[in-house]
Amino acid sequence: MKVVILCGGLGTRLREETEFRPKPMVPVGGRPILWHIMKYYAHHGHKDFILCLGYKGEVIKDYFRNYHWNTSDVTLKLGRSPEIRYHNRHDEEDWNVTLLDTGQTTQTGGRLRRALSHVPEENFLMTYGDGVTDSDLNASIRFHEKHGRLATLTAVRPSGRFGELAMDGHTITGFREKPEQESAFINGGFFVLNRRIGDYLDGDDCVFERKPLERLASEGNLQAYQHPGFWQCMDTYREQQMLDQLFNSGKAPWKVW
Repeated sequence: MKVVILCGGLGTRLREETEFRPKPMVPVGGRPILWHIMKYYAHHGHKDFILCLGYKGEVIKDYFRNYHWNTSDVTLKLGRSPEIRYHNRHDEEDWNVTLLDTGQTTQTGGRLRRALSHVPEENFLMTYGDGVTDSDLNASIRFHEKHGRLATLTAVRPSGRFGELAMDGHTITGFREKPEQESAFINGGFFVLNRRIGDYLDGDDCVFERKPLERLASEGNLQAYQHPGFWQCMDTYREQQMLDQLFNSGKAPWKVW
């Protein structure tokens, strides 16, 4: 399946890092968090990526254009007939990465809408460039295909400060501002979507998490794949440090590859 990753936001709550680079390029364990997210998808067999760029998108373009150069030992032959010889191979050689400029100020729904022209298949995957999980991705796809609705999101249980999902079984019926307790499910940001989601997206100012998801929920077209395990977004410097320490200690739950 195609994997759409939204990479264009400003990341204002992580200004210590995002003043100089886009949020998906903030490092965790020496690699951009975007790399960790893509490794997660690739581990489950999904290696065809569409990166929706915006703020400082050229940094992401440069990273992938020079990927082999930056991850390999190299020998250079100088002179009139220069040559480059790479001494390493890497697991990412079979990735296909489309770098799509979706605008500096485009909202999440607008970025997704622009990406749909690169998605010929009926179903595809979508996420953001700032969160990691150890959820069984292919199980969520099977769940989506079984219920036959337009959208599935992975519902997770963090400890925190997010808007709660109102659910009737696996069917999402609405949204609440804050969870009443830490066991409340929230939107984890990992989606399986049908291409008909485009009917719910009405332009660059469309915020996917508002009217489109609310409309899907009111119609009974949004299902929740419930994941009780690890999930963490990276909104703040403290969260970036926590993820970095987990990875460097060899205890990163999301490192399933």
